[in-house]
Amino acid sequence: MDLFDKLKILTDAAKYDVACTSSGVDRSAARGGIGSAEACGICHTFAPDGRCVSLLKVLMTNRCAYDCRYCVNRRSHQTPRAEFTPRELADLTIGFYRRNYIEGLFLSSGVLKNPDYTCDRMIETLRILREEYRFGGYIHAKAIPGADRSLIERLGVLADRMSVNIELPSRQSLSLLAPDKSKASILKPMGEIRDGIRQNKTDLVRYRHTPRFVPAGQSTQMMIGATPDTDYRILNLAQGLYRNYGLKRVFYSAYLPVVENSLLPALGTRPPLLREHRLYQADWLLRFYGFSAEELLDPEHQNFNPYVDPKCNWALNHMEVFPMEVNRAPKELLLRVPGIGVTGVKRILTARRTASLDFEDLKKLGVVLKRAQYFVTCRGKSVPGLKLTRDSILRALLSSKELNLYSRDLDWGEAPQQLSFFGGAGPEREEVQRWLAI
Repeated sequence: MDLFDKLKILTDAAKYDVACTSSGVDRSAARGGIGSAEACGICHTFAPDGRCVSLLKVLMTNRCAYDCRYCVNRRSHQTPRAEFTPRELADLTIGFYRRNYIEGLFLSSGVLKNPDYTCDRMIETLRILREEYRFGGYIHAKAIPGADRSLIERLGVLADRMSVNIELPSRQSLSLLAPDKSKASILKPMGEIRDGIRQNKTDLVRYRHTPRFVPAGQSTQMMIGATPDTDYRILNLAQGLYRNYGLKRVFYSAYLPVVENSLLPALGTRPPLLREHRLYQADWLLRFYGFSAEELLDPEHQNFNPYVDPKCNWALNHMEVFPMEVNRAPKELLLRVPGIGVTGVKRILTARRTASLDFEDLKKLGVVLKRAQYFVTCRGKSVPGLKLTRDSILRALLSSKELNLYSRDLDWGEAPQQLSFFGGAGPEREEVQRWLAI
């Protein structure tokens, strides 16, 4: 098989992994080297379904010893197989870079023979790039669950970012759909990467020339819609990962059926892209707005409202907090007002030091008044003519089509009956805590 055929197979096999983003590091090549990984220097393209695809995104091989039911590369699935040698992949990466096609590499792999063997081949690829070609560009490498700690450490010194994909957010899903994987095999390398990053920060203070270990941090990915796991379970797991493993990002991937299996949605089922979008919005609230997962969802409401974004939905369910006076409200409460973002809050706090703000001032500061006007007052007054009840605000925010759909679907907050093979699973939050051992 020639190199071009390998490239077609292994780039196509890598497209289902969405756990890539901008580099997060600022480093240029040393004298005599090539490439750079400046914080805003990584190019992005977008696939037809809206996913962000960055870098040269490729698998080392799509031959895999595992038989995960949802994976197009599982060992029992009939698909064309290919495998790069470390030298082939390193040369290919440099060739694309010199032609200005890419600015870095996103490298993952199926499990060839065993985790240690696979990880060793990935390390050799990165070693050639870093040491022989002196490539200073951004590299994101996927850690192989089950690989020896020393191999994870070596891979982390060569890469800028690492990730270990959780894929499935519960023990039941994992045991049913990915029988070759376990909670321990996934969380163990995640913990090793976390510990290495922490130790590296201390060593860099003590020893100037200590190699940098995963300077851009680690991330993970969870599939949405392949199992009946609710948004409540997924968001609580993401929150636990941020708190306990110091992740930079949790990526959510709407499951697109690509293999036929009785335990998975049927081929042709549309991926839940809106649900994926709501989870990304909620994730943003966890990381930048001071929300907790328990505030956004609860055991009685385990899925997000598809018609209203999570922040607005929270505000509508807590009308006792609103309207708040924009000239006196603390930063923590202003961040919870729909239509006011982090930048808007900073501008408001700066501007109100010297003047009392009105609605026209808020508009000039970039506040989205279409939503914010229902939740704030300026100088003790609301916008004239507004009805500040939950139902009236909801009617004003939704289009007539959305309102009709919402009226017919008021029970959307219940757990979706997509699949039924996890009956009697027990309380969601307790299961998530056991899964994370927190």
